[in-house]
Amino acid sequence: TLTKPTFCHYCTDFIWGLAGYQCEVCNFMSHEKCLKNVKIPCSCIAPSLVRVPVAHCFGPPGHYKRKFCAVCRKSLESPAFRCEVCELHVHTDCILFACSDCRQCHQDGHLDHDTYHHHWREGNLSSSARCEFCKKTCGSSEVLSGMRCEWCGILAHAACCVIVPPECTFGRLRNMILPPSCVQLFSRNFSKLHCFRISENLQTEADEDDDVDVSTQGSTKDIQISTDSSKQTLKIFDGNDAVKRNQFRLISVPRIAKNEEVVEAALRAYYINDDQQEYELQTFTQQVLLSDDVINRNDAAEDSNLGSVFRESVPEAWIIRAKPKDEEVIRIYPAWLKVGMAYVSLRVNKDSTVQTVIKEVLPLLGRQTECLQNFKLVEVLMGSKQVQRMVLDNQELILNRLKDIRKTSIRQMNQTRFYIVENSKSIVQVNLFVGGLPPQLSPEEYTNILKEELAIKTNVVSVSHVYQAQGAVVLQISCFSEAERIYMLVKDTVVNDKPLNAVVIPAVMASKIPQNCCPLLVFVNPKSGGLKGRDLLYSFRKLLNPHQVFELTNGGPLPGFHTFSKVPSFRVLVCGGDGTVGWVLGALEEIRHKLVCSEPSVAILPLGTGNDLGRVLRWGAGYSGEDPYSILVSVDEADDVLMDRWTILLDAEEPAEGAENGIAEPEPPKIVQMNNYCGLGIDAELSLDFHHAREEEPGKFNSRFHNKGVYVKVGLQKISHTRNLHKDIKLQVDQHEVELPSIEGLIFINIPSWGSGADLWGSESDNRFEKPRIDDGLLEVVGVTGVVHMGQVQGGFRSGIRIAQGSYFRVTLLKPIPVQVDGEPWIQAPGQIIISAAGPKVHMLKKSKQKQKKTGS
Repeated sequence: TLTKPTFCHYCTDFIWGLAGYQCEVCNFMSHEKCLKNVKIPCSCIAPSLVRVPVAHCFGPPGHYKRKFCAVCRKSLESPAFRCEVCELHVHTDCILFACSDCRQCHQDGHLDHDTYHHHWREGNLSSSARCEFCKKTCGSSEVLSGMRCEWCGILAHAACCVIVPPECTFGRLRNMILPPSCVQLFSRNFSKLHCFRISENLQTEADEDDDVDVSTQGSTKDIQISTDSSKQTLKIFDGNDAVKRNQFRLISVPRIAKNEEVVEAALRAYYINDDQQEYELQTFTQQVLLSDDVINRNDAAEDSNLGSVFRESVPEAWIIRAKPKDEEVIRIYPAWLKVGMAYVSLRVNKDSTVQTVIKEVLPLLGRQTECLQNFKLVEVLMGSKQVQRMVLDNQELILNRLKDIRKTSIRQMNQTRFYIVENSKSIVQVNLFVGGLPPQLSPEEYTNILKEELAIKTNVVSVSHVYQAQGAVVLQISCFSEAERIYMLVKDTVVNDKPLNAVVIPAVMASKIPQNCCPLLVFVNPKSGGLKGRDLLYSFRKLLNPHQVFELTNGGPLPGFHTFSKVPSFRVLVCGGDGTVGWVLGALEEIRHKLVCSEPSVAILPLGTGNDLGRVLRWGAGYSGEDPYSILVSVDEADDVLMDRWTILLDAEEPAEGAENGIAEPEPPKIVQMNNYCGLGIDAELSLDFHHAREEEPGKFNSRFHNKGVYVKVGLQKISHTRNLHKDIKLQVDQHEVELPSIEGLIFINIPSWGSGADLWGSESDNRFEKPRIDDGLLEVVGVTGVVHMGQVQGGFRSGIRIAQGSYFRVTLLKPIPVQVDGEPWIQAPGQIIISAAGPKVHMLKKSKQKQKKTGS
């Protein structure tokens, strides 16, 4: 009986009148006329339909508006969890019951199929979403309805998706997606967050330690509903594990309820659809706890303390137990054997051992001629956060095994199944990238440091790649527990006052990548541009394969380039400011000779303050929340252009400050790469003051508008400066001395955009110089007379003073002067600065104009 406006979860229409049908387990709501067509499985049977379980990757809890829980189908009002890899959203107290059906993004030691099927996820679509087949609306903001394929993004009604051909082609982005069949990752012991290199938030750790609070909070949500005096609220535990953790669920039943009704309500609270005749309730008493204590091997004092709390509390507490059986029917899944059937059912009795089960199953799978020793029975616990596998001993009695699991938790029993697996000698190989080591050492020296600091076992750990310039190595580990130990230990290890970092990286099997596929390697700097990076990371992981998305705060660009080192053809998307783009291009320059695709094209999603390179390549002045899908389409359609890069050699003649006894060595020459521009004088001084302000209060600098305001404020303080920079420096262009006019700042520009989009060179033609281009091998040299002049250039009223154009420059500094290269400022001691072209030109991607016209129409 309906007491408030309700919508049908099948057709999304309003349910008129007072009556609708509701599932007593998962709250699915429907018209009577829709009932016979419902194809969506209830939360209690969804796990049994999964062939190969894949755990979810839950990030920290957050607030998700107008989203619905995939388990209980209710809206997410309080903080809830979302999977970082697929579209699943769940309440904190529903997370234990979430079905482990995440996207399979890699092969985990098993050779899997190369053809991919649609991976349907129900609901949480926008209310304007349209079905691909009947073209009617399939989304809803009122209920969980409509289906979406997690790979190709196709939308459909639950009824329509049944007629879709099962094979998925990855949709519009298929040429950019790294196919899951080409990626291999042995992830047995690692959490999903580690496998996909997702930085863990402190909140998540607090949440896992605080299991007790999560479960009780979730349950009190239901307790307030039953204020009816004819009802009673009971605490239900589902086994010894729940008692130990104090995790219970609350059920509300009539005061005069029969025992069977209470058992049925308890089973439904734990999403179990078995026959209630097979279960019974045990009162929660001190004796139960003490007898369980022997099984749990737990601290007795702690347990008796727990018991006393329940004796005094008002709600009665019960444990639901399975009645002992003499024989049972179990399902055996042959998922990795590539057999035509999903599972085979087998009757077992108290004498059945694992070996007899294997013997009986093989003929049913058509493998009767094969030797028993070639197979093993694996118990798989399909947890929502982790799928755990355990090989069973051949002599173990199956019924005893089932009894133990049920005693621990009947929910776990419901999520446990048995797989028959071939005894292939699968070679374990975990690749671990370790960075932060001292640079320029030999492989032997790196091995010795790792032996000393991490006590690595050289019989299972070897150094497969060394990046000397960056102080990084890749370890190949042939033992799961050793890989996990090293990974956890690296986090707390410091070498030469520098913390080490570790990243789990997948192996990309380049030979399996389709001919026309050019995967996109995505780098995101979550610290750039008002912290929009976190949302972008989530969007790109969802739209592509998460193994091609790298967070730059986690080991920099090197782990990404190493992962893609064997890929014959790929492109790069950098999400961040100009400094981030420079960082990635610099890393690419250093590692280029180790890549099969040595010149990948680079696209930009500007997230910084200035974003001058992004403007020149038509990617815009800064990201303002555009649809990430359309950004990827633009990258796919972008044009390849070349761009010059420059090397700046800074050779200070004066010794470094703070020298002892007045005797000191001069600083060694410093080499810096430049993409956009290099400024000396007033321009760099403003940058330096802004940089100091940001370091003092980083929290305030999270919007482009505020950042520009600080620039203006800093500039106003410098208005009265004198114009005598030309007296403190000398300039030589292509071996010729150039006389400098009276200026306060000297700027070398490579691209026609400076200081957030200003045109410093100007557009008018000039017989003395060629028209500037980003790939002409020439730099333009411009002077500014002070802050007022810079302001006029920013406003578009004036240009800078054109001084020279050339390909080789020598600047002599006669006193310490502020210098900035691509927004990174410092004070440079007197000496020489030499600017010359760096290596080959880089391939950049320029957004095509046609695309902009299309979206405009």
